[in-house]
Amino acid sequence: MFKYILKRTFQMVPTVIGVILLTFVLFNVVGGDLAAIAMGKKVSLQSLETFDEQRGLNKPLFFGTRSKSRACEDQDFSDGAGRWRGYSNAVYSAEAGTLTLQPGAEIDPLAFELKAEDEFVWTVTYKGAGTLAGQALSSNDWKTEKILFQGSEEGGFSTADVPLEIRSVKFRRVVKNPFDSQLLFYVKQLARGDMGYSESQRQPVAQLLKDGVLPSLSLTVPIFFIGIILSVSLSLVCAFFRDTFVDRFLVTFSVALMSINYLVYIVAGQYFLAYKNGLFPVWGYESMRYLALPVIIGVISGLGSNIRFYRTIMLDEMYKDYVRTAFAKGVSKPRVLFVHVLKNAMIPIITNVVIAIPFLYTGSLLLESFFGIPGLGYLGINAILSSDIDVVRALVLIGAMLFVVSNLLTDICYAAADPRVKLK
Repeated sequence: MFKYILKRTFQMVPTVIGVILLTFVLFNVVGGDLAAIAMGKKVSLQSLETFDEQRGLNKPLFFGTRSKSRACEDQDFSDGAGRWRGYSNAVYSAEAGTLTLQPGAEIDPLAFELKAEDEFVWTVTYKGAGTLAGQALSSNDWKTEKILFQGSEEGGFSTADVPLEIRSVKFRRVVKNPFDSQLLFYVKQLARGDMGYSESQRQPVAQLLKDGVLPSLSLTVPIFFIGIILSVSLSLVCAFFRDTFVDRFLVTFSVALMSINYLVYIVAGQYFLAYKNGLFPVWGYESMRYLALPVIIGVISGLGSNIRFYRTIMLDEMYKDYVRTAFAKGVSKPRVLFVHVLKNAMIPIITNVVIAIPFLYTGSLLLESFFGIPGLGYLGINAILSSDIDVVRALVLIGAMLFVVSNLLTDICYAAADPRVKLK
């Protein structure tokens, strides 16, 4: 078994790499402007640049020697003047799609002071004469030129006696190592156990996860085990009394439980059991008494679908040849059910159970939110509402990793439950 586990662990490596890449693409590529999402669009460009720098978002995505800077956005004047329209010594022509700097004009389009140790490059399409970052520009025809300069140097435009017409400008930071990218930064961050920093909570994400895992497990683990024991036991009762009143009643009861919305259980439980009768606290996480009502609601809400699922499994086993043989040999019905049928039904039961294991860590979003339990589900809801990207990304990544590990655990449990399954 040890060799099999070691082999499967090595086989999981490409999957783990794929999960990391997928998480990176979802948040860094598809997710849009993470700094603007987390901090809002009304903050200063320098604050957004600081956010990018702290999270490696000011680097190329995968590789490259240039990266964008918020000090100056790209501008193609055929699409409009943008914030360049505000310069009094520059004239924008929508018809020509150009911005003309008048003679004697000085314009510094950089939104904030650059770092002295960094190197930057302007890419400008122009006609006329002037200077950019202290370097001369002169051409009678349209020309595209790249101007390199150090962050400690002056980076603006100026003209003397001749106007300077500009069609487009691009501003980039020079990256000396082409592989110093956002992806490499993310992988290094994960390698040292750094999940990022929560802007809304003002704490490292790893600390928030550490603080939230115990409340989540204290809620989800009792729901998990009580739900399994109850649903499997009641499904065996259905199989024992199949086609009788007991079986039909439990099936009807299960369908009724499945038909009620999850929020109805929460609101009804809080109102009737907690508020009206005072049997349970409504809100908080001070003792195990505060967990009793959410655990009851969690068990009841999932009981219906589980009973239907496990009942189907048990009845499917009841009509197999080995059951008829056992009955023919005079084996009692309880022994057939609890020894033979239950043992042979363990494979689908294990599959259903292990799939639920990753959710034990991530917690219950609605229960934690409605009952004020400071677990990972509550943390995840608040992170989504406050656009706390680092927290959401960490929860998504850990959940995906747990699914990968649970697949290995499923195979091991198969072998333990069914001797016909060999780990090779």
